[in-house]
Amino acid sequence: MPTKLHYRAYGSGPRVILAFHGYGQGEGHWRTLIGELGPDVTVYAFDLFYHGRSRLAKVDAPLTKQRLSELLSEFLKTNNIESFSLLAFSMGAKFALTAVESFPSRVQRVWLIAPDGLQRQFWYSLATYPPWMRGVLGRAVLRPQRLLQFLGTLEQRRLVPSNLVRFAEWQLESREKRLRVYRSWVGFRLLTFSLRGLAQLLNRRPTPVTFFLGRHDQVIPHAGLQRFIGLLQGAETIVLEAGHAGLIYNVAAYLRRHPEVRV
Repeated sequence: MPTKLHYRAYGSGPRVILAFHGYGQGEGHWRTLIGELGPDVTVYAFDLFYHGRSRLAKVDAPLTKQRLSELLSEFLKTNNIESFSLLAFSMGAKFALTAVESFPSRVQRVWLIAPDGLQRQFWYSLATYPPWMRGVLGRAVLRPQRLLQFLGTLEQRRLVPSNLVRFAEWQLESREKRLRVYRSWVGFRLLTFSLRGLAQLLNRRPTPVTFFLGRHDQVIPHAGLQRFIGLLQGAETIVLEAGHAGLIYNVAAYLRRHPEVRV
């Protein structure tokens, strides 16, 4: 089966936005927010690999930034897109930031909602970088009990917040979800970035970057993003009274109250 980066277009306005959803979602998760972006946009909403209708020819081979850049370049050429803005939530930020690195002069604006890829997540690093831990995570796909017991012990010792453990339990509740966790974490492990390098690219014009963060987000804590935000000349931060999972809907509600804010 050939590699396919699936997307769906919403709207027909002159301003183009490429949107990348978060873990466990699909391109349809943007519909609520797209309705608040105004009538002058066309949003191309992508399915991440291991989600929806996107497919990798080599399912178990990690995705490289070069390969993702090639796929995005083909998409831009096919749709005759010269310039565009980026909209991303959580894990989808790794795709959006790859686009920033690959096409910095063509990016007009960036909206990042609780972005992954800009801070080293301890659990993500532990699970993906040491080869032996990748084996542990792989075995958890079939037998998650030990991993769940381990998380429970950490919670009892107050080493991990309870709501973060609940989030992990939800992601591990079925074999389908566990397989997607494993493939996403391992498959996207090469999508890493130099914070200073990204900041230099975004500061050249400078490119406006808006961060939407959840004050109660334990998955992507906003405090961990301050270093990168401080490197940017055109950054704006909007902190909402929210956690992580439903943050897209909180952003949509915010835009409904503040229609002057547009991507």
